[in-house]
Amino acid sequence: MSISLEQLIKWRREFHKFPETGWSEFWTTSKIADYLDAIGFEILLGKQIINPDFVRGRNKAVVEKGIQRAKDYGANPKWLDKMDGYTGCVAVFDSGKPGKTVALRFDIDCVDVAETKSPDHRANQLGFASINDGEMHACGHDGHITIGLGVAHWLMENKEKLNGKVKIVFQPAEEGVRGAAAIAASGIIDDANYFASSHLSFCADTGTVLADPKNFLSTTKIDIRYKGKPAHAGAAPHLGHNALLAASHAVTQLHGISRHGEGMTRINVGVFKAGSGRNVIPSDAEIKLEVRGENKDINQYMVDQVMQIAKGIAISFDVEYETEIMGEAVDMNNSPELVALVKEIASQQPQVHSTDVEYSFNASEDATVLGRRVQDNGGKAIYFIIGADRTAQHHQAEFDFDEEQLLTGVNIYTSLVQRLLA
Repeated sequence: MSISLEQLIKWRREFHKFPETGWSEFWTTSKIADYLDAIGFEILLGKQIINPDFVRGRNKAVVEKGIQRAKDYGANPKWLDKMDGYTGCVAVFDSGKPGKTVALRFDIDCVDVAETKSPDHRANQLGFASINDGEMHACGHDGHITIGLGVAHWLMENKEKLNGKVKIVFQPAEEGVRGAAAIAASGIIDDANYFASSHLSFCADTGTVLADPKNFLSTTKIDIRYKGKPAHAGAAPHLGHNALLAASHAVTQLHGISRHGEGMTRINVGVFKAGSGRNVIPSDAEIKLEVRGENKDINQYMVDQVMQIAKGIAISFDVEYETEIMGEAVDMNNSPELVALVKEIASQQPQVHSTDVEYSFNASEDATVLGRRVQDNGGKAIYFIIGADRTAQHHQAEFDFDEEQLLTGVNIYTSLVQRLLA
């Protein structure tokens, strides 16, 4: 017996109402664990699935706020204790029979966007709009969680028909590509023969499944912080070490990095903060930037150039500096065997009429870190897109999507698992 669309919609709206930003998804993780534990899954949490040395962009104040809010909302203390400050979970299905291992990844964090108050917005009409100010599931991750839960129920209902294992990864902190590296480095999916992940809607409408998007770019998100010395700008400027000037020169040099001749490169400084007052030599400055490359090696070339510039500027202006990797993803090419299988399965779904559309992603997705981990260990991986009509672009306050495609997603994943493990 398959899960009903009504149940999927109910779950999706529940998670939509309680969005949590990356590394603060304590209520979300607890609720997922409650549902999975109730149907017999082994639940792995905290450092069982997270390698702290590879955690990216985790703000302690945000984490502490998330823990307290989860407690206020009635999160299960058992799961909060086991998380030990790190969100996300992995549900393990073991058929008890020898066979392959399949890893599936579903992201769980939200976007830092305030949901629209418009009376025309369905979430406002039906009472499931975000109750967390400035946070919203404006990227469909509430739908991804739901599909993962639907797959989990199907696995338990069909366990006698399957061999091998399935590991369902509910991943924190996808936004900013911050969460996958720590899960990959934990080794939790190193035994996987197959890996699959996907996105709802994004660049495809209802009726289309993009089985083989191309050009996933490697990327690294970097923060550079300069520490100088304050001084009176009029009376004693010679006593100061100007962090703002250092950072300003860094910005212009960063955008002047020579592009690579063997593939696509990108760089963008998106945030620049410095100074404390007009008559004070600025002692602190911070730059938030990203680089991208057509492949891992080209991206690393960009990273190396950034680090060299950051150091050189610090020496030139006699200021201290530090750099921090805040997020990362790699390039990945889908495994042809899985592309063919997803196309075949998707074409059999009632609402799907197209699976052959060519699409260049030309962006980054940290599921690629997990997919490449499996491929590098000799396995096969795929990332595909499940079309769903949307009311606005992703990350916008008015975003919503065609909820009927939750069932399409569950059907594709369960058919894929059945074909791989039956």
